[in-house]
Amino acid sequence: MIDGDTIVISKTKIRIAGIDAPELEHPWGKKSKYAVVQMCKGKVVTAVLKEDLSYDRLVAECFLPDGTDIAAELVRQGLALDWPKFSGGKYKHLEPEGVRKKLWRASARQQGRMKIFDK
Repeated sequence: MIDGDTIVISKTKIRIAGIDAPELEHPWGKKSKYAVVQMCKGKVVTAVLKEDLSYDRLVAECFLPDGTDIAAELVRQGLALDWPKFSGGKYKHLEPEGVRKKLWRASARQQGRMKIFDK
C-alpha cells in the first residue's frame, strides 16, 4: 500500500477510483493507509480498470473477494471522501456527518483551495 487511495498490485500502482484519502503527512493519512492494509492483507484484490490515469497510476475500482468495494468502505469509515468530479457522487451518501471538516485538507484539494494551505 502507498496511502489510503493508492494500492500496488503486482508492482503496479493503482489509484482507487472515485475517492480522495488524506496524504500520509496530513491528519488521518496514516490511519487511512492502515485501514486499506487491514482490509486487503492476505486477500486477492480485484481491480476493474478505468480509462483514466492519475499521474503515474492506473485508476481502478477495487474489490475484495467478498465483493466489498474498498472505496465505499473507506468513505463509510470516514477515512476518505467521495470525489464527485471522478465518482459522479457514487460514495457521497456514505460520508459520515462532519467528515469533510475532519478531512479538511482533502476537501480543500477537491475544491481547488489546497494551494492556500501549502504556502
